[in-house]
Amino acid sequence: METPNTKPYYTAGIAAFVIWGFIPFPLKALAAYPSGQILSFRVALSVVLLLLILLLFRRRQLQETIAQVKSAVPREKKLFALYTFLGGLLLTVNWLAFIYVINHINIQTGSFSYLLCPILTAVLGFLLLKEELRANQWLAIGLSGLSCVLVGSGELSSLLFSLLIGLSYAFYLITQRLLRAYDKIVLLTLQLLLSFALLAPFYTYFKGDSHLALDTHFFLNIALLSAGFTVLPLFLNLFALKELTSGTIGILMYINPIINFMMAFLYFGEKTTPTQLLAYLIIFISVIIYNLNLKGRKKDGNGLVIPPVGTTAVVK
Repeated sequence: METPNTKPYYTAGIAAFVIWGFIPFPLKALAAYPSGQILSFRVALSVVLLLLILLLFRRRQLQETIAQVKSAVPREKKLFALYTFLGGLLLTVNWLAFIYVINHINIQTGSFSYLLCPILTAVLGFLLLKEELRANQWLAIGLSGLSCVLVGSGELSSLLFSLLIGLSYAFYLITQRLLRAYDKIVLLTLQLLLSFALLAPFYTYFKGDSHLALDTHFFLNIALLSAGFTVLPLFLNLFALKELTSGTIGILMYINPIINFMMAFLYFGEKTTPTQLLAYLIIFISVIIYNLNLKGRKKDGNGLVIPPVGTTAVVK
C-alpha cells in the first residue's frame, strides 16, 4: 500500500517517463547515420556504464545474483541462460527496429507500437503464462485490434513495423517475468553484453556504405542516449518502484508515447490521415479501458522500465 509520503517517488517515476518521451531528439540528430551503427555504439556505451555502476555501487546485488545462479538446480540454470539470451536477442531487435522507425518512417509509428505493447503483453501473458484477463481488458484488446486494422488499411508497412516493435517488446517482457527473481540491473547488463556480442561481428554490415565521420556530434548524442536516456531514467524508475505499485507505474508509462505523439505533430510537423487519427483515438481509449479496476494490484518491486530504444515497462 502506498504511503502518504510518496511525492519523491511519483516525481522520480514521472521524470523517467518524461525523459523517455523526448528520446526522438537525440535519435533524429543521428538520422544521417545507419540505424545499426547507432545501435552498436549505444549498446557498447550502455554496457560500459552499467558495468561501472555494478562494480562500484551494486556489488552486493551482483554477488547475490551469481550465488542464485550457482545454487540453482540444473534445469533452472538452463532456463536462466535461455531466457537471458532470448532477452538480449529481443532487446536488440526492439531497439534496432525502433531506431529505424523513428529516423526513417515516423515518430507516430514508434509511439503507436508502445501504446499497443501492454495489450500485446496481456495477450501473450494469457496464451503463454495462463494469466487471467478481466472483461474490460478483453474489450481493450478488441479495440486495439480494430485500431490495428485501421492503421493497416492506410499503410501496411507502418502497421508491420509497429507490430514488430510491440511484439518484440512484449515477448521481452514475458522473459523478464520468468526471471523476476533476479536483480533487474544485473540481468539488463548481461542482456546488453549479449546484444553487443550479437552486433559486433556485423558492424561492417550495419555501417554499410556510410562514410560519415564519427565526430564529436555523433559521440555526444550517443552519450546522451546511453547516459541520459537509458541509465538515468532507469534508476529513477527503480527508485519510484520502492514505494509505488506496478499498477501506478503502468499508468505513468503512457506519458512516454503521449509526449512522442505531441512531438511528432507539434515539433517535427508530421502529417496523418483521418483514418490514422481515428486509430490513434481508439488505441488511447483502449488503454484507458485496459487500466480500469486497478484495485487489488499488488506491489511488484521487480518491475523495470527501459527506454524506447529499449524499454521494459511494468504492465499488468
